[in-house]
Amino acid sequence: MEYPLDFKQYSDALTRNKLLGLKCRNCSTITCPPKMTCQECGGSELRIVELSGVGEIKTFTHTFVAPQGRECEAPYVVVLVELEEGPWISGNLIDISPDRVNMELIGRKVELGHKVFPGDCYSSGPAARPLFCFKE
Repeated sequence: MEYPLDFKQYSDALTRNKLLGLKCRNCSTITCPPKMTCQECGGSELRIVELSGVGEIKTFTHTFVAPQGRECEAPYVVVLVELEEGPWISGNLIDISPDRVNMELIGRKVELGHKVFPGDCYSSGPAARPLFCFKE
């Protein structure tokens, strides 16, 4: 099976503020971040699509204990965002102090940014990860 979008390509696109996903040729579901098969029907006929990166916060969590090597970043907020194109994706929320976050966050519009995180003993090196800021 040919894999159309690997994690390195996904991460490289994020460093250019481009969010890539995979659209299923069978059911038209968009999967993001990329996976080997469609998350809806299991189909393997996928094509790369660029997503807007705009969406709505559906839920969030506070992180008080950061992964090894990133302890200085805690505390921070991770949001689960439903993108305009359909998929749900998580990322760090910036633009707000974690101690000011409350349930009013649910339903707020956000847009994609990125941050390159250093590698650690569990990864293959530095990689970009999604983050979100409030949409004006």
